[in-house]
Amino acid sequence: MQRCLDNGIGRLFLPNVDSSSIELVFSQVAAFPEYCFPMLGLHPCDVKENWRDELDLIHATIPHHKIYAIGEIGIDLYWDKSTLDIQIEAFKIQIAWAKELKLPIVIHCRNSFDEVYEVLLQEQDENLRGILHCFTGTMEQAHQLIDIGFYLGIGGVVTYKNSGLDKVVEQVDLSHIVLETDSPYLTPVPFRGKPNESSYLIHIAQKVADLHQTDLETVANITTGNSKLIFGI
Repeated sequence: MQRCLDNGIGRLFLPNVDSSSIELVFSQVAAFPEYCFPMLGLHPCDVKENWRDELDLIHATIPHHKIYAIGEIGIDLYWDKSTLDIQIEAFKIQIAWAKELKLPIVIHCRNSFDEVYEVLLQEQDENLRGILHCFTGTMEQAHQLIDIGFYLGIGGVVTYKNSGLDKVVEQVDLSHIVLETDSPYLTPVPFRGKPNESSYLIHIAQKVADLHQTDLETVANITTGNSKLIFGI
């Protein structure tokens, strides 16, 4: 946290992944209430046999805390394609929570863009909004998300030499982007291969600034402003 603050990073939105990690999120929020903002959701990799019980536990927590998004939720077909049907069902249930609470969603999407996008089209209305976390898609996919009002979460992958994400990000207006990490994963260059942390966001911001041929302050101001619009704080 001190390294974050030293690098000018003072807005951390924290997801749990299942019911057992809720306490970790809120303990961090309690320790740093000015800087940490909680989200709640059931991560698609944790949609397993007991997923309904997990959703019930997470949902029961919501009335007792101020939260700023439902997330990470979505579909992950990298590890296990056999759970697609229940992942979709859990995704839709949690989208309904977000709409009811007038909150954004933060979407985890891995090897599943078409499936996620189909759900978003089915659920689209004036209350559906949010971020596609860790966006690594094509220009066409970027436009599809932007056209339905979603923001692209850009993280460490944009700094990777052969990812191709840099070619997409340089064409996307900064008004559609937020910056993020995926700690402890997807660490940006020059720390790739080491555990990620939120203080490294400055390297992502600098890469985006270079791609847009602008300065770090401009990127920081615009993307932070976008996050304020999304999360309402």
